[in-house]
Amino acid sequence: MVLAKPETFMNLSGLAVAALVQEFEVDPAKDLLVIYDELDLALGTFKIKERGSPAGHNGARSITGALGNQEWLRLRIGVGPDLPPEALAAGAGRRPGKDYLLSPMRKADLTVLDEVLDRVATATRRVIDEGPAAAMNEFNRRE
Repeated sequence: MVLAKPETFMNLSGLAVAALVQEFEVDPAKDLLVIYDELDLALGTFKIKERGSPAGHNGARSITGALGNQEWLRLRIGVGPDLPPEALAAGAGRRPGKDYLLSPMRKADLTVLDEVLDRVATATRRVIDEGPAAAMNEFNRRE
């Protein structure tokens, strides 16, 4: 196992991921787990997916472009505000963008994030030890 944190800008993450995939001669569909923040998930939540579109995330778009496909495992950590579905449906509660992500987090949010990161570490170990399906079955449940 190799843990890597790219030193590129988030929008260019694909360059670093592709270099690691090539250097270690791994199959991204089986041997790669990318962990990243996700504005479309509420703070304190996370989701594991085996494949999928970048869904507007520029770092995920960069990785998909560099690898040439969407077949890579991802663990998305929610950093978005917890808006009710009716607010999102009405458009009044549109998810904030760059300014929200680049501003300092409140202490209360950092506490929530600290707790979710403990669960993310456990989920990551489960992916490594038992595979993505077992981790998704355990951690992708709605509370």
